[in-house]
Amino acid sequence: MTYPRRSFIRSAGTITAGMTVGTALPLIADLQPLTTDQLPLPFQTLTQVAEQIRTRQLSSEELTKLMLKRIENIDGTWNSYATVMSESALSQSRQADREIASGKYRGPLHGVPIAVKDLCFTSGTRTMGGTAVMRDLIPQYDATVVTRLARAGSVLLGKLNLTEGAMAGYNSKLPVPVNPWNSARWPGCSSSGSGVAAAAGLAFGTLGSDTGGSIRYPSAACGIVGLKPTWGRVSRHGVLPLAESLDHVGPMARSVSDTAIILQAIAGHDPLDPTSRVETVDDYLQSLESSISGVRVGVDEHFISDQVDSEIAQGVLKAVDVLSRQGAALCKVRIPDISDHMEAWSTLCEAEAVHAHQAHFPERRNEYGVWFRDWLDRGLKVSGTDYARAHLHRLASNGKINAAFHDVDVLVCPSMPLLPFPVTEASQYGRDSVAPLLESHFKFTVPFNYNGYPTLSLPCGFSSSGLPLSLQLVGKPLQESLLLQMGHRYEQVTEWHTRRPPMRG
Repeated sequence: MTYPRRSFIRSAGTITAGMTVGTALPLIADLQPLTTDQLPLPFQTLTQVAEQIRTRQLSSEELTKLMLKRIENIDGTWNSYATVMSESALSQSRQADREIASGKYRGPLHGVPIAVKDLCFTSGTRTMGGTAVMRDLIPQYDATVVTRLARAGSVLLGKLNLTEGAMAGYNSKLPVPVNPWNSARWPGCSSSGSGVAAAAGLAFGTLGSDTGGSIRYPSAACGIVGLKPTWGRVSRHGVLPLAESLDHVGPMARSVSDTAIILQAIAGHDPLDPTSRVETVDDYLQSLESSISGVRVGVDEHFISDQVDSEIAQGVLKAVDVLSRQGAALCKVRIPDISDHMEAWSTLCEAEAVHAHQAHFPERRNEYGVWFRDWLDRGLKVSGTDYARAHLHRLASNGKINAAFHDVDVLVCPSMPLLPFPVTEASQYGRDSVAPLLESHFKFTVPFNYNGYPTLSLPCGFSSSGLPLSLQLVGKPLQESLLLQMGHRYEQVTEWHTRRPPMRG
């Protein structure tokens, strides 16, 4: 996602705290919780269908056929998929069934249909990165995350749509994903296709990427779980970059245990990515049931509520109470004002994006959409001094956040401060695609791209107008297990993750 410069943000006054949306949305009373066994099969959790496949109550092939048919029937409305890989998916599902029948079960991803953001290289299948300039790019190798998902036995349904270059606006030659909670509302970006596919029951788990909020925003907007790992915990080899010093790759799904399963498969050192972490990967599933008693949870009520929609703030504070009742030790903290450091994100991202697109830009400038073209144009003007100044702002922000974390294990805050704003297809393609975003949007995301801390976003309620609310848990480096424990415990005593969008199909 993006942190546009102050001069770029327009129409900020069009969104105000506590605003409601039109009558197309259901009342909160109509969004009744369902137990997982009541949910239609496409909306059941990855964890649940994995058990059915393991015990051979359900074959991978029949589940894959069901999902491919569902994509064919309804994704023309939701636009989550850029490329559907039907033939290879069916082949993978049949192989999974043969292996499971012969006793060669690989684990909870074996035979489960998933999808990946169309930044991830897939050998022999195009990877467009949301651009027109790369519409014919056919990689000759798989991204490491794709290889690892295949090694875990998953079935790859296809590649998911995103904003152009993983920034904010879409290229007019490609479709815009549609939020299944309300088609007139923002689906988040840039991993919008990943969020929509998981929320709409079009995949049992997805991969997204996050440079300034792009796992967290679509997870929040689409009412799902998203985990941004520690920078370097997941390899970026074979993943088209936006800004490599800020980019993270992580799982998105309908439950915390689902994200744990996917993270288990993709995490770990990769010799092909020299920035990947060498530390041993935790057993995320085994640690899910661990007690959270005594975990020090940092709470700054001013940080949570300042320039934040009142319903979102209340949802987060109610979630804090739930965690406290489960044994977490609440600690008052003060998150320092880092607003002066946030604008530096644009400078860093613009410059690194030009580097990432140097094979095509500026020579093929006119093939880019207006939003990303403008972004790259600005990147060409970033001087070495500009970049150095921005980097120092990043370091200052990191120092302040590190100090705030000194006496706590986890910080709680919103995933984003406002409800998804109104959009049209035209606005998503144009220069004003994220104009309604306020600067307060980025205080909950950019600092944790700066410092690479892991974050977990998960549903914590619904607004009175029926839009999802989202809680963000932030941990210290390589503390994904603790975040997953916290999120899983919260899910065990709440039911927000069981709600499904009021969509047809």
